[in-house]
Amino acid sequence: MGAIKVHEFTTVDGVVDAPMWTVEYGFPDDLAASIGALTASASGILLGRTTFEMFAPAWSTRTAEDDEGAPFFNDTRKYVVTSTLADAESVWANSTVLGGYDAGRIRALKEETDGDLYVSGSATLVRALLADGLVDELHLYVYPLAVGTGIRLFPDGAPQTPLSLLGAERLSNGVAHLTYGPAAG
Repeated sequence: MGAIKVHEFTTVDGVVDAPMWTVEYGFPDDLAASIGALTASASGILLGRTTFEMFAPAWSTRTAEDDEGAPFFNDTRKYVVTSTLADAESVWANSTVLGGYDAGRIRALKEETDGDLYVSGSATLVRALLADGLVDELHLYVYPLAVGTGIRLFPDGAPQTPLSLLGAERLSNGVAHLTYGPAAG
């Protein structure tokens, strides 16, 4: 059985949507290595529809010469959680629609997957996965700025979500990589 490992770029005020604010911090080697470690153990990518629709045009035309992450995103099986998209394969190769969110279906996918499932972005999906206890590792890459508005992983009114800190590291661009797992006990 694989693990579900979530990766989010976030600001100190918790904003996770369309992280264009990351550009000025660059993509140094230690950040690339950190994300590479997450993707290395993954045999599948689990995405919500909105993130899938953002990633598909961005990644599907890239090659390894353009970006060393392109083979992972293009060659790895992608599972899209959506009740509105009927066909993902014609949009981006190696993509399968799972249907609307169903914790049991995702739990079964996790159990039958040889390797981990990697999740990037997909805030709505991640909230549901956390609520159902399906996230094994939550990797927050916290950028040292507050933007004030935007989609937050934990919005106002969200239920309390206890977590355990598994690791913390400072990256060369000033980003803090915090790793959380399910709360102990």
